Amino acid sequence: MIDTHELTRRAGSQREVSFTAPAPADLGIDVIGVPEGDPIQFDLRLESVVEGVLVTGTARGRLVGECARCLVDIEDEFLADVQELYVYPESEAEPDEASRMEGDLIDLEPVLRDQVVLALPFQPLCTDDCPGLCPDCGVRLADEPGHNHGERTDPRWAALGGLLDKPEQDN
Repeated sequence: MIDTHELTRRAGSQREVSFTAPAPADLGIDVIGVPEGDPIQFDLRLESVVEGVLVTGTARGRLVGECARCLVDIEDEFLADVQELYVYPESEAEPDEASRMEGDLIDLEPVLRDQVVLALPFQPLCTDDCPGLCPDCGVRLADEPGHNHGERTDPRWAALGGLLDKPEQDN
């Protein structure tokens, strides 16, 4: 929560704030996200406008997850842009048009959650060209580039393979 009391309700007044806050729970998707309690660095500008307070800036932090192809642990960083209008409590704006202030306080969590989750990769990779795992034995192919199991015949075609070995018979 950010207190905007010092900003006053005069349009055009502004202030810049930088602070670190712990990450809320469940900030991410199944394969990658921000660990709960990890520090998130906010650099924001609060600007008083006629309808409320316009918040713009960035949030940055650490991401932890696993590669979608080879399941190795990965760590990365995110940088999310924040831009949201928070209207005063007495505003007639609809809830889906703008976020509402709670007195002089602004709750950044819903906006942060939206921006971070939208910025996350749907299928995070340890490298752009990650070959994944061997479908037969599960070996990580990046660790063993020449890995193979020899030529294999699909078992559904095995019976037909015997026809090539038999000599042709005259009818």
